[in-house]
Amino acid sequence: MIDYDRFLSRAGEALLQSAIRQMGVMAAQLPDVISFAPGYPAPETFAWDEYREIAGELLRGRDGRVLQYGPTRGYPQLLEVFQQRLRARGIVAAIDELMVTTGSQQGLHLVGRVLIDPGDVVLVELPSYTGAIAAFKNAQATLVGVKQEVDGIDLAELDEVHRQHVRAGRRVKLLYLVPNFQNPTGLLIGLDKRRRLLEWAQRADVLIVEDDPYCDLYFEDAAHAADTRPIKADDDEGRVIYLSSLSKTLAPGFRVAWMQAPASLITKFDTAKQSTDLCTSGLDQRIAYEACRRGLLDRQVPILRRYYQRKRTVMASALSRELGDLANWPHPRGGFFLWVALPTGVDTQGMLARAMERQVIYVAGRPFFVDGSGSHLMRLSFSLPSAERIEEGVRRLADVVRAELEARTASEGNDDVGHGSTPGR
Repeated sequence: MIDYDRFLSRAGEALLQSAIRQMGVMAAQLPDVISFAPGYPAPETFAWDEYREIAGELLRGRDGRVLQYGPTRGYPQLLEVFQQRLRARGIVAAIDELMVTTGSQQGLHLVGRVLIDPGDVVLVELPSYTGAIAAFKNAQATLVGVKQEVDGIDLAELDEVHRQHVRAGRRVKLLYLVPNFQNPTGLLIGLDKRRRLLEWAQRADVLIVEDDPYCDLYFEDAAHAADTRPIKADDDEGRVIYLSSLSKTLAPGFRVAWMQAPASLITKFDTAKQSTDLCTSGLDQRIAYEACRRGLLDRQVPILRRYYQRKRTVMASALSRELGDLANWPHPRGGFFLWVALPTGVDTQGMLARAMERQVIYVAGRPFFVDGSGSHLMRLSFSLPSAERIEEGVRRLADVVRAELEARTASEGNDDVGHGSTPGR
């Protein structure tokens, strides 16, 4: 048998897997598992009939470009749609500042590939999205975490962390943020803090990577479009690289996302993309374009807000009822996630084995922290399971948590007995 590890590059040896994807694989192996792990949209929200109609029209063979290679930068008419949607959110972008990507994850990969040298410092939130952690880690960046407050990243700590690394002679290149209903915490960065973050980046000469997949999914009981104004909307010097996606609104299977950045950077990202996939699927882009042109996306979004708001409420109520004072979490005003803190000392990574025995699964907190903390936290996604499955899954999870706490108490008691019976103590 060949030892293929001998052939790996240093970068290949260091590749970091996504904890969320790993949990998805584990969940697929369990027959009746209730999975709170992946942030998947609910398939019942997909506009199946409309997609079938659009695809049928496109595949009648009247336009050969539908199934042909296309421009790496993206289908031109779709870029114009994204330009208009950005303008509605306060971002003025020229067409040569836009590019379609195969999901936002590809955008993160391109940012890492084009902008990061080994050892460059990338500042991220504590906690932060594991896909971004993997993308930048795989580019051999040094990832440094900055704690969050209730309205987003702590500006005082951000400034201090930056100064420490600059004094140490390290180059701080990027600050990565998910301002709207952050994955995993669900937090929303306050508007005043967004402006101050942009001012900080200008002073510190750091680029901001603004990852904004959940911007349309604000809940009508607590948030409004004005609260999700992009940092990019106030960027008048090209300091912010902006990424967004149709995965959470149309469907993730289309793999259609986009990025906006200064034209000179888009040219570099375009060149890097050419050696990865040549171009994002032309058929997927054309379906996405038609969905936008026909007003389907605009009709879908209000439905999605109400749908996921109800699911959030179901999960939050079930957690309150089943776990009471044993758990707490921020109240998300949008997005897909509840970020649950258990009593200190509970290891949610270690608790997964017990959870799988009860046929319920989640994502443990530690992979979201680049400093190794977060062991008592877990991310629960309410987007995919039905309300009934959420209720049952939370009941199973509560049983797991109580069993874990009882086992820990018993273990601590045994340790005390052992210590008490040791001669001379």
